[in-house]
Amino acid sequence: MTPDSLASVLTEVNNAKGLPNAHYTSPDMFEEEKRAVLFKNWSGIGFGKDVPEIGDAKPITFIGMPLLLVRDHNGEVAVFQNTCRHRGMILVDEPTRIKGPIRCPYHSWCYDLNGALKSTPHVGGSGVNMHEDIKHEELGLFRIRSHVWHDVVFVNIDRSAPEFNVVHADLLERWKEFDQPIFHGGEASSFKLDIKTNWKLAVENYCESYHLPWIHPGLNTISRLEDHYNIEAPLAYSGQGSWVYQQIEGEGGKRFPDFDDLSSSWDSGSEYISVFPNVLFGVHRDHVFSIVIEPLATDHSIEHIELYYSQEAQSDDYADMRVQNAKLWKSVFEEDVFVVEGMQRGRKGEFFDGGKFSPVMDVPTHIFHHWVATQIQSKREQ
Repeated sequence: MTPDSLASVLTEVNNAKGLPNAHYTSPDMFEEEKRAVLFKNWSGIGFGKDVPEIGDAKPITFIGMPLLLVRDHNGEVAVFQNTCRHRGMILVDEPTRIKGPIRCPYHSWCYDLNGALKSTPHVGGSGVNMHEDIKHEELGLFRIRSHVWHDVVFVNIDRSAPEFNVVHADLLERWKEFDQPIFHGGEASSFKLDIKTNWKLAVENYCESYHLPWIHPGLNTISRLEDHYNIEAPLAYSGQGSWVYQQIEGEGGKRFPDFDDLSSSWDSGSEYISVFPNVLFGVHRDHVFSIVIEPLATDHSIEHIELYYSQEAQSDDYADMRVQNAKLWKSVFEEDVFVVEGMQRGRKGEFFDGGKFSPVMDVPTHIFHHWVATQIQSKREQ
């Protein structure tokens, strides 16, 4: 495809079309977006809660690239390329707690939790563990630029993006009241959906509330379409908010405790934002959720979903309610599956031209299309 093929996307929503079909069906386009969109920006790959203790390590494959999440000696999350600097062997195959060094299973080259090469047994011959041409200080693990926000681990693979706090300064200000400790709800608060669709369609669907009356009729009785508003931040994020949020209740009318020091605007409000390219967030007075969309192929993605609460709500007193809340959200997200999979099948229609956006209801979705097209255009012009 040529850069001119994106001109119909890179215009105002009233006249714009969506991304062409090839962006959802072509392996070549999937590879181009991998470089221009997902590797070039701050993409979500996992969650800090998966490496809770010092030495915890979890291997992750992100669009074919082997990565390793590690909780280092400072208690921070680090991300490395999960390959030994010697012969490229995968270092860690499954989640584990590393009590000593990170040891390559092939020739036992060893690295510390900061990625530094510490030992190279027999590298200079039998019983000789050093060689003048094997410079340890130059052969540490490749560290991947990373940032953790709301427990989501973001990475910038090609190292070209501005700092996360710069890119998302507006969003951090918007949600500054939620800049406080959050606590994972436990096993029941973690689930995933395997969906036969392109990753972008999952993002697009999340951006808007237009589909609410038909796809989420139960939710629409509580928070109606007319209770929603668009959230529009071109070139950064988009989504929807609701002025009506109804807390779930347990036995005797018990409710989850709120997060600390929230303003009254959150008493009955909630917001749902797509943080480009592939992370979805929802915030409420008493819980938040994070969704990392893992792109696997042009027509295959996995949604990794985690729910978080205040420290008080993490107690056993709220265990049944956390299960109830997770079931509620899982049922809502499952209602979207046939939609995103149906749109994927629809992209095989040769006469589909990207579609027509509602200038009122589809603005957040168009913002995402425009952002993707902007990233691709920029990369092509380099």
